[in-house]
Amino acid sequence: MKTTLEIPDALFRRVKSKAAEQGQSLKEFVGEALVEKLASKSRAVPSGDPGWMQGFGQLPRLRRDTHRIEKRIREAFEVIEPEDRS
Repeated sequence: MKTTLEIPDALFRRVKSKAAEQGQSLKEFVGEALVEKLASKSRAVPSGDPGWMQGFGQLPRLRRDTHRIEKRIREAFEVIEPEDRS
């Protein structure tokens, strides 16, 4: 779904910069931020699961780091070293 949001210029620049640092598009970054915000509200309600399960599968920081690392690896392997050229 498309929508229009009014975001203060300073905040927009910070968000755009942070998304770029993490190798994400603005759309991906904002979508993930909204999901995290909604999830943090729902965590306040006890689910009945043991405490250790609350973080299981919910490590968005690590997913972003993994994405960033994989992007850097792809970029590094795209470079052809002079000795590898035919």
